[in-house]
Amino acid sequence: MTRPLSGARALRKSIERIEMENENSGLKRSLGPVQLTMLGVGSTIGAGIYVMTGTAAANYAGPAIIISFVIAGLACLFTALAYGELASAMPVSGSAYSYAYVSLGERAAWWVGWLLLLEYGVSCAGVAAGFSGYAVSLLHDFGVNVPDMLCRTFIQTILTPTGMLASVGPHIDFVGAAVVLFVTVFLVMGVQESVKINTAIVMLKVGVLFVFMIVGLRSVHTEYWHPFIPPSEGSFRYGIPGIFRAASIIFFAYVGFEAVSTASSEARNPRRDIPIGIIGSLLICTVVYMCVAAVLIGVVPWRTLDVADPLALAVDAIGWPSLALLVKLGAVIGLCSVLFGLLYGQSRIFFTISRDGLLPPVFSMLHPRYSTPWIGSIILGITVAIATALLPIDIISDLVSIGTASAFGVVCFTVIWDRNARPDALRPFRVPLGGIRVRGVWIGIIPALGILFCFVMAAPLVIDVLRDLFSGNPTPAILLLSYFALGAAIYRFYGRVHSRLAAAVAAEASTSAAE
Repeated sequence: MTRPLSGARALRKSIERIEMENENSGLKRSLGPVQLTMLGVGSTIGAGIYVMTGTAAANYAGPAIIISFVIAGLACLFTALAYGELASAMPVSGSAYSYAYVSLGERAAWWVGWLLLLEYGVSCAGVAAGFSGYAVSLLHDFGVNVPDMLCRTFIQTILTPTGMLASVGPHIDFVGAAVVLFVTVFLVMGVQESVKINTAIVMLKVGVLFVFMIVGLRSVHTEYWHPFIPPSEGSFRYGIPGIFRAASIIFFAYVGFEAVSTASSEARNPRRDIPIGIIGSLLICTVVYMCVAAVLIGVVPWRTLDVADPLALAVDAIGWPSLALLVKLGAVIGLCSVLFGLLYGQSRIFFTISRDGLLPPVFSMLHPRYSTPWIGSIILGITVAIATALLPIDIISDLVSIGTASAFGVVCFTVIWDRNARPDALRPFRVPLGGIRVRGVWIGIIPALGILFCFVMAAPLVIDVLRDLFSGNPTPAILLLSYFALGAAIYRFYGRVHSRLAAAVAAEASTSAAE
């Protein structure tokens, strides 16, 4: 039974309703804990380590990028624990969108879903940009030179002491856009078959990173780690502020672990396996990130790492041509698995939103053979390909991190709400450290820390967007405001009118009045 709050639009789903819809989704239950963990690792280890580590170290944190990884990892760990409890208590697809529908209502759920598109869909464009950099470098090694007009985005950015400046030019990132469309084909073919390929790719790219760490240790120059925290130059460049600014950037590197939570409708035992996949993949990725970052900034001077392929730069400095080829090949193949995981997560969120009537039914239309939301996946793939061709990774990563922090904050809040609304509900997994009661309201320590860290991650990004706006670079602010305006228009003129929950509540009210 639905439970509307005061006001026609404050509609909440009951736990029973959302679980029933999940069981009748039509998707196949074929994923176990190992496959889910590999999905999380495959979705997470990608552009964050292959691209953004170099950018964040060169422009903001220097060698202290390792501390930035710890801060971003802690923020994600608190959220991962919250996801684990919610997944065990409410094993439903849709990730934070579904949780917000239960705890905050339909309007808030829509905005969380829209933010998740900013997190998943736009981050795919960032991953594809990283793929483009390594693919072009790899092709160059084989004597194939890709023209700049086919591997550079339409919008280009330059970081200056006063902020980030944007310019446009006659070029598009065709390489990055093409790989998005390529991965979309596999997404349409079915998750079970694609996850098998994904697992093999994950093992390959983790193995390549392990080889890089082992070989790179021999070429580490410890003097490159000093000073560990470079003196502040203002505007979040270096010093303590730079560490937190870098953490807010590489926060983008962790978004993949959340893709596991979107797989509840396709997990064999979601109450047990989803928490394992979420927390396990996050811990594995955090360790890998920190180790690779430590070697990377020890092999080459950190100020030189603001390039599209920092690991390739490092292996070139090591002087092993065969290792350079292996790392670039591992990056190219590995980033494909990241694209698959992120596109998979977003397509399943759109599938859930569409079933609720807030998006057109094409996003929940299943393929007669593959049982996948194929039309929605194709639309999503084309949209991400266009974003990849136009937007630079610097802007993309900031937008993604803002969306991620907002969605993660909602997840942590939902744990607090659910504990108070359903204190006796079955929860095979619970967040550790318990909580305190304030005037009878349970407030969990881990969820509260998660909300706090999400705010810490988002604050430097918002400050930089505002600073860029007032210093003559309105591009990030325009993109962000346009995105929110589009979301508001879609909900106002389509979602609110076609909401199935609103229709069900109205029908129940009419029946009660007739009786």
